[in-house]
Amino acid sequence: MEHKDIHAPHGNKLNTKGWSQEGAMRLLMNNLDPMVAKDPANLIVYGGKGKAARNWEAYDKIIESLKSLENDETLLVQSGKPVGIFRTTKEAPRVLIVNAQIVPHWATDDVFWDLEARGLTMFGQMTAGSWVYIGTQGVLQGTYETLYALAKKVYHSDNLKGKWFLSAGLGEMGGAQPLAAKMNGCTSIIVEVDMEKINRRLRDKYLDKYTKTLDEALKLKDEAIKSGEPVSIAVLGNAATVYQELQDKGIVPDIVSDQTAAHDLNLGYVPEGYTIENFQKFREEHPEQFKKKVYETIVKQVKSMLYFQSKGSSVFDYGNDIRTRAKEGGLSNAFEIQGYVPAYIRDLFAVGSGPFRWLALSGNPDDIRKIDEAILKNIDDKHLTDWIKLAGEYVHFQGLPARICYASYGEREKIGLMINDMVRKGELEAPIAIGRDHHDTGSVASPYRETEAMKDGSDAIADWPILNALLNAVSGASWVSVHHGGGTGIGNAIHSGFVIIADGTDDAAERIKRVLNADPGIGVIRHADAGYESSRDIIKKGPKFKSPYFSK
Repeated sequence: MEHKDIHAPHGNKLNTKGWSQEGAMRLLMNNLDPMVAKDPANLIVYGGKGKAARNWEAYDKIIESLKSLENDETLLVQSGKPVGIFRTTKEAPRVLIVNAQIVPHWATDDVFWDLEARGLTMFGQMTAGSWVYIGTQGVLQGTYETLYALAKKVYHSDNLKGKWFLSAGLGEMGGAQPLAAKMNGCTSIIVEVDMEKINRRLRDKYLDKYTKTLDEALKLKDEAIKSGEPVSIAVLGNAATVYQELQDKGIVPDIVSDQTAAHDLNLGYVPEGYTIENFQKFREEHPEQFKKKVYETIVKQVKSMLYFQSKGSSVFDYGNDIRTRAKEGGLSNAFEIQGYVPAYIRDLFAVGSGPFRWLALSGNPDDIRKIDEAILKNIDDKHLTDWIKLAGEYVHFQGLPARICYASYGEREKIGLMINDMVRKGELEAPIAIGRDHHDTGSVASPYRETEAMKDGSDAIADWPILNALLNAVSGASWVSVHHGGGTGIGNAIHSGFVIIADGTDDAAERIKRVLNADPGIGVIRHADAGYESSRDIIKKGPKFKSPYFSK
């Protein structure tokens, strides 16, 4: 099978025996589309080394299995490798995926990457290994919502006009930062060491300008703020170097963060003094010196972030584990920087709101635009509809056209049924794949990100993502996944995901009712259990589930 320039099939013709299998096949292939993936030649989708399949042989076997899979069979994928097909039921998921699970005592970077090097496991990140990555748009709204919530909580405003944002990283996740800031009216300076990533963001219109010097970037920033028109600016350089240079100049940004892939010490963070062209040779030839240098550079950058915080900047960790790495490197007060979830968006998770998404299996952008129009017409949520308008204006599709929105409990089911009805009526060219990020209300245990600083101290309780996956499976999702380590690295997170195909049938409608009630519903219960009153208020109003503890 040809492994170059992989693109998902388009149109409404089946290449498999059902739309659930077809959706899984197309989304897996879409993950490896050159317009979508970070390094498709090596099956790497995003997030350091987040892969879609363990190796090319496994990928070929997955595609082969999906093409022959019956509508009452389930394919089992063990860390990117298809290991079995069982007769189950028509209502069961067509695929069950588990990635990177290791018995906790052995769940360390050193053990995991040794096992990975021996071909025994695979790092699936979040949506890479569950076949529902949609490119940089996948994190765009989360970054937008974080900055929007910061504007509300810090500046008591619904925008960040006149403010400027310093961050680093323009990779598959970090590349959303400049556009998310601009959509909030905020000018940004984003540091990136890799010119290829800068060029990609310029090409896809996630970034406006780039400079080779901080002084030039600061000049552009000042002009933008003076004009009242937000501009996104990239600086080619090392984050630690540029942050220190700003500190030395006594220049304090309004907002500071970082979204390098610091959770991945091998590939995600370039040490100071090295370039994207030579840092990997240093790592291969002198691995211990390389690791020491990476830690030193991260510590230097986080020290500058703490300095900015002491001078009044709103500083937050955006979930890439940079504080943990800094602490491992000897910076004892790294966690004086707050994580973005407890700081800004926990309120959304508590009401079942999170990154809900859908992809047009037809490949036709008009299918997404028609769904946008239907949401604007039928969903009574101004913040959500304002986002849909912004996304329609600014978002460049990568691979299969897709949309994401933060939709809360009740809204997801309504949108899902609306989409299925549009497919049934022939308003859309082909079925729609509906899913979400693993970074969601009830699907993750990640003490350095989504579940940091829970009200009851239950940050590390990982029952919830497992219950979430089991519930989505028995509710009739098309495929369900459970991963370890995505976002914040091995040993730091357990999370789950699902996809359900809206093919316009009555069967799909019933599944959508169950799955899109259950999936955010368990998030409401999880937060109610932790003591969040907004979650308990939803339950008291009588949702489509029962909760023995909180219903009265």
